[in-house]
Amino acid sequence: MCDTLFSPAYLNENGHSILAKNSDREPNEAQQIVRIPANKRTDKKVQTTFISVNCPEECFEVILSKPFQMWGAEMGTNEHGVAIGNEAVFTKIKLAKTNQGLTGMDMLRLALEQSRTALEAVNVIKYLLANYGQDACGGYQDKGMFYSNSFLIADPTDAYILETAGHFWVQKRVDSYASISNILTIGTDFDEIHPGAMEFAYQKKWASRTEDFNFQKAFSEPIMSFLGKGTQRKFQCDNQGVLTNSPIKFGIKDAISILRSHKKDSNFIPSDGDMGSICLHAQGLLTPSQTTGSMVAELRENARSTVWLTGSAAPCLSIFKPFYFGTTILNEENFIPCSAQKDASYWWQWEELHRKALTNYHHIHNEVLDFQCFTEQEWIQQDQQLAKEFDVDQLEAFSQKCLSLSIDFLQQLKLQFASFKHKKTSILYRLYWSWQNKKVQI
Repeated sequence: MCDTLFSPAYLNENGHSILAKNSDREPNEAQQIVRIPANKRTDKKVQTTFISVNCPEECFEVILSKPFQMWGAEMGTNEHGVAIGNEAVFTKIKLAKTNQGLTGMDMLRLALEQSRTALEAVNVIKYLLANYGQDACGGYQDKGMFYSNSFLIADPTDAYILETAGHFWVQKRVDSYASISNILTIGTDFDEIHPGAMEFAYQKKWASRTEDFNFQKAFSEPIMSFLGKGTQRKFQCDNQGVLTNSPIKFGIKDAISILRSHKKDSNFIPSDGDMGSICLHAQGLLTPSQTTGSMVAELRENARSTVWLTGSAAPCLSIFKPFYFGTTILNEENFIPCSAQKDASYWWQWEELHRKALTNYHHIHNEVLDFQCFTEQEWIQQDQQLAKEFDVDQLEAFSQKCLSLSIDFLQQLKLQFASFKHKKTSILYRLYWSWQNKKVQI
């Protein structure tokens, strides 16, 4: 389960559009940050997660946050300032479950590689739906996790919500604060719709010809949509965004604050979490997912965009670091890729601390909070000045400094809490995490 939000330039304190997302995946599904330089493919086809698809020769530079084992990405931004977040949505359209299509993550990456504007990205995804479909498993160890996808797509001056049900789609341009979650959100207020969607729904008796056509009502599958609690999380996301925008303008720190929020922030502990929290903490059968990566992209029209990424689980316990196009910090030789088990990668190193914090949340969170409130906020202010100067060397040095400081801080916390005693939690919670830890050798 995931949440994505967008705030347009005119509402924001720095005059730039913001797109932010939490990626909620299975607890042991490490998420890798990657930068892929602009390139020209020698082959006219590319192998995605399950299938090979036709693609243009030219690929734009992208910065992505992706499940380590997938070709596609949960969220990302490209060199032209196009950013996308996708969501699993559950619809009445039954997928064949043959893995003969594209995941939502594949479509997101392909759109970023090929698009100079948000509208171009919308059209790329619609083309991919028509030609390849989305019959592809989106799970990791859960091989039965098949779903349709929705997308929030933005550039410095424009933004769209694109929602799908199988090969059908509906589209709406947004020019104010907006968010999407694990539910269809577009009802009767769409700008464009797949030419066959309405007639298909009428024939299935999912909609009446005597009423205004409502895509959400016609295609939503109620049970999974309810269990995922996307409605609750979207309400939180929208409510916090509106409150922040009035009377004070929205900013990077506000987007980050929303991504870090819980359903009950007062005296929150991870064992009390449920699917209704934007910052999601797994705890077992009814809450099988957790936030494994987070992104906030500031999309500048006349300057380089900044992509703030955690590269680690649980944004409430993570540090957002700035990354820039044209730099080499995220190259594989500099930023170790993560794998299926604990290794030396950034994600797994932070995950060790995260697992310790599950039963010592307040002690560790208080230490992290100090870093977030002071050092992280200083980085946000410094970024505003550096991004105006177009100096790639300065941006690379600043990004590397932030990454190095976050690693130093992690090592400090590991030493500080090395012998910390675990607080008691329910036996089911302890058994759940003992099982998860054993699988990845933590």
